[in-house]
Amino acid sequence: MIGEYRISGRRAAEISADIEHAVGTGALRPGQPLPPMRELAERLGVNPNTVAAAYRTLRERGVIETAGRRGSRVRPAPATTGRDHIRVDVPAGVRDVSDGNPDPALLPPLAHAFAAAAGAGDRTPVLYGDDPVEPELARIARAELDADGVPGGPLAVVSGSLDAVERVLAAHLRPGDTVAVEDPGWGSVLDLVPALGLRTVPVGVDDEGPRAGDVRDALAGGARALIVTDRAQNPTGAVVSAPRARDLKSVLREYPDTLLVEDDHGHRIVDLPLHPLAGTTRHWAFVRSVAKAYGPDLRLAVLTGDAVTVDRVRGRQRLGPGWVSRLTQRAVVRLWADGAVDGAAVAAEYGRRRRALIDALARHGVAAHGRSGMNVWVPVPDETGAVARLLHAGWAVAPGARFRMSAPPGVRITVSTLTDDETGPLAAAVAAAVGPAPVRAYA
Repeated sequence: MIGEYRISGRRAAEISADIEHAVGTGALRPGQPLPPMRELAERLGVNPNTVAAAYRTLRERGVIETAGRRGSRVRPAPATTGRDHIRVDVPAGVRDVSDGNPDPALLPPLAHAFAAAAGAGDRTPVLYGDDPVEPELARIARAELDADGVPGGPLAVVSGSLDAVERVLAAHLRPGDTVAVEDPGWGSVLDLVPALGLRTVPVGVDDEGPRAGDVRDALAGGARALIVTDRAQNPTGAVVSAPRARDLKSVLREYPDTLLVEDDHGHRIVDLPLHPLAGTTRHWAFVRSVAKAYGPDLRLAVLTGDAVTVDRVRGRQRLGPGWVSRLTQRAVVRLWADGAVDGAAVAAEYGRRRRALIDALARHGVAAHGRSGMNVWVPVPDETGAVARLLHAGWAVAPGARFRMSAPPGVRITVSTLTDDETGPLAAAVAAAVGPAPVRAYA
């Protein structure tokens, strides 16, 4: 008996079903310990191996967890930290440089592309059972991946980078598995991993990407997956350099069963070369979103990877949304074919705005980071105070707590819409709010 609940059953399937039903109804609560296997076997009059098989089934289904001599307990409900809510309310008259959005002026108009796609759809409607991937989109995407050295593999189309990450993790991992994540890193990923019932272990980041030593420690400690942002890392702007890629590949070769997930959301807004890690491990996935270059509302990303991973993603996708609208896919193809975005020009403009702010901060003695993308990361000694003082001075920045686990404090500034006239006043306000930055910039 556990509290007022008495577990029942004679066969392993009956015992596991009874416990799972009790968890579902609330009769057994998250975190509540279960009886030791021999004790429960004696109560039920069954062989201990029967209870062991029931507990094993429950662990595999993510209902319970076992912690060595501390025994088994009902797994706590997956939790998220709600990092998206760690933001400041922006009053009227305050300049918002916190949102992480691209500059709307650098996004292409979509009306013509969707009109052309709709016309094609009228002539040849997409029906149930049709290929979920637009052939011309697959051809163009594959050619670009080949040019960047991403290994060959099947393609899937998903609803953005985060959708890809979730589907890949779910395809391979079980609740309780550990995922190595960048710290500082994308707040949505830091929320997603625990929401899937997975554990996170932080990996330090510098301007050249995840630190190889930290990755080795995480994998040696049992992490089953690693998520890496190749370019335009959020929030630091880090880019995986060629030397760092070699070091990371060397580590990954020591742990070939690691699930590797790479996010190249900065494609077409970054002017630094890609150094992919894909193909180093047995199971891997590489994702490119169109959100930053073409518009977040398109909700489209191309995913490639090893055959098993992509097949699992596409199979599960068929049982949910089915596919990403071929109408949207055709519109993206038209945008690509028309050269609607001059990637080099967009990257150069974002780069100019980043460097202008970083240089202005340096003149005030404030160190900042941002090798690529649309954000600048500023280490600060007092994050809460810095955010509050900047808000009082008329600037809303993103609190670093949205992006950190164990990394030192900082603030993220989005430069995508920052004008030349605003750069100097913003740098002066940051300097007044934070003072000279600490030497240890990331971790």
